[in-house]
Amino acid sequence: VCVCSKRVFKKTSGNGQLTLYLGKRDYVDHVDSVDAVEGVLKIDPADLGDRKVWIQLACAFRYGREDLDVIGLSFRKDIWIQHIQLYPDAGHKPTLTEMHNTLLQKAGEQGHAFTFNIPTNLPCSVTLQPGPDDKGKACGVDFEVKAYLAKSADDPDEKIDKKDTCRLVIRKIQFAPDNTGSGQKAELCKSFMMSDKPVFLEASLDKEIYYHGDSIPVTLKIKNETNKVVKKIKISSVICLKFSKLCDLHALCRETVEGNATFDKTLSITPLLANNKEKRGLALDGRLKDEDTNLASTTIIRSGMDKEILGILVSYKIKVNLMVSGGG
Repeated sequence: VCVCSKRVFKKTSGNGQLTLYLGKRDYVDHVDSVDAVEGVLKIDPADLGDRKVWIQLACAFRYGREDLDVIGLSFRKDIWIQHIQLYPDAGHKPTLTEMHNTLLQKAGEQGHAFTFNIPTNLPCSVTLQPGPDDKGKACGVDFEVKAYLAKSADDPDEKIDKKDTCRLVIRKIQFAPDNTGSGQKAELCKSFMMSDKPVFLEASLDKEIYYHGDSIPVTLKIKNETNKVVKKIKISSVICLKFSKLCDLHALCRETVEGNATFDKTLSITPLLANNKEKRGLALDGRLKDEDTNLASTTIIRSGMDKEILGILVSYKIKVNLMVSGGG
């Protein structure tokens, strides 16, 4: 493989002593395993003194905007963090992969390879879409690889100068399993005042899992036994977050059903971020600088997982409303 054909992400510390190399920034959660974070840190050992060189991977939940942080109070909680001492050598010898070898060629003789294995019980990267006037880092769950100079890995009393660090944000993204199950079905029978007969509604989906950009066909069966007219059928795709914030992503309104008539038809709806760029608080699949993203993937909860460490739970539902004349 030609080295120059590989895209490399690189960040250098302000003092020029540390340069971090990663071959990618998206790491896939395959449900039973997660892609390993393989990188290289180039270290200039001159003028280190009694300080050591550390590399860390941290998963954090930011539940308040960065510009709201005040002295002694941060709206950020570390969910998981791991440190590795790279210099002086402390015994971290990862099995070298093709990715490592490519990055080591870029870094040269001062390159030191490292590998982080992300636990499967950690949440995926989620960013809540900021408003137009919001500043600083947005709320959500993020992963960050950080290299720094310090005497110890995490001494709270040791101040680490910003020029002695370099960092790259990465994303842990969800990959849906291939075993797509059958779709769900919901039924409703609604009676109205001044009418002795009801309206029956049945809505169903053809499968359980849809991918980003997929059109979602919704099959509707309506039996209107009243003398009222169903003036409008509204189908909405709704994103639901752990803290019960609901947001309509897309709505489809069409068709009427006359009194004492039936309706059996499949209508399609396609929820896309492109149509919801202005909605503040919308959950996204993590956002890297200057790169676009998707609507957040559904959180897959495995047995035995602690929901409290997941930060933000994301799910989706399809909502169907019938607007009936004189009946609501």
